[in-house]
Amino acid sequence: MARYTGPKTKIARKFGDPIFGPDRSFEKKNYPPGQHGNNRRRGKKSEYATQLAEKQKAKYTYGILERQFAKMFGEASRAKGITGEVLLQLCESRLDNVVYRLGIAPTRRGARQLVGHRHITVNGEMVNIPSYHVKEGDVVAVREKSKSMVVITDALASRKDAYEWLEWNESTQSGKFLSTPLRAQIPENIKEQLIVELYSK
Repeated sequence: MARYTGPKTKIARKFGDPIFGPDRSFEKKNYPPGQHGNNRRRGKKSEYATQLAEKQKAKYTYGILERQFAKMFGEASRAKGITGEVLLQLCESRLDNVVYRLGIAPTRRGARQLVGHRHITVNGEMVNIPSYHVKEGDVVAVREKSKSMVVITDALASRKDAYEWLEWNESTQSGKFLSTPLRAQIPENIKEQLIVELYSK
């Protein structure tokens, strides 16, 4: 499989940031992975290495493959506005990410699985494409037959974060995508300008 399915903490340690959410293992070992652990002293990273690491970090955070990510960057560069900001907005408006942000799934990986297994609807129609682009005004909901699933009820019971660009309706288990989020509203610790510089070479 092209998509990474290995240990998540190892990747988080690689970037020095808990990109997959709260992680006890990361807190215990918040230094790069490897045989020599924290004692290994690497030289100063080159400009290219820093830019590449930031791109990889964004890809792992949102669970996007290389070709998909490059295609999204091309779309962002053609759109009006700041390219890096538009790129993150495109990542945030993916259906799997919206499902995760609404709290229907505890992780983006789990959200992708729910979408792929036909548990999610958009404007009343079943959509099983994780990369589906959610637009302003779209209503993302749990399919009627899936509302009693333990994985969904557990996730919704523990949902905490609320985002300004999303509106959640507990009674119907649906959320409305109110608007495209501004960069300041996106909580991910990603330096998008480095990604723009990398692709601009």
